[in-house]
Amino acid sequence: MEEKIKGKGGRRPGAGRPKGDSRIYSFRVGGKLAERIDSEPNKTEFFVRSIERALEGGGEREALTLPFFETSVVAGFPVPLDNDERSQDIDIIRLLCPHPEASYLVRVNGNSMIDAGVLNGDIVIVDKSRRDPGPKEIAVCELNGEYTLKHFVIEEGQGWLVPANPEFPRIRISSEDDFRVWGTVTYIIHKARD
Repeated sequence: MEEKIKGKGGRRPGAGRPKGDSRIYSFRVGGKLAERIDSEPNKTEFFVRSIERALEGGGEREALTLPFFETSVVAGFPVPLDNDERSQDIDIIRLLCPHPEASYLVRVNGNSMIDAGVLNGDIVIVDKSRRDPGPKEIAVCELNGEYTLKHFVIEEGQGWLVPANPEFPRIRISSEDDFRVWGTVTYIIHKARD
């Protein structure tokens, strides 16, 4: 019979789960988020802080408001806009993104949509919850792995990508094409040009 080594086995002070109401949670994280978490020196503290902030609403975006004057600016005789009492604060994100949780921004590269007011270098706000655009709306589409900004129309049962520039051709979508609509443009952002 083996002799029991003194001090081994049995209950040791400080061993085991700490008393209290804490629990262990386990989940998988991939890609860039995993790399970001790995860079944290104290992961437990990072998780607790992030979860508390999200549960308390601190993880949600704050409203960005700007003064909004209900009057229209005419391209004729001046209209006074210097009275702050006539203005109201508008949440600019809610105005530009009716569905902010389903919206994203894309920078435009090219001139195929200039007659629709979309210029090279503009940023468009896209609502990905709207994947069935009307023929006059502008859509972000994927055609055979390439992304494009066009009008999407159906004529006599046939799908077409239609540019808003006569220098560019219409593109017929065949049954062999890998095609999908990724969202509809809600607003176009560009700087005033000289």
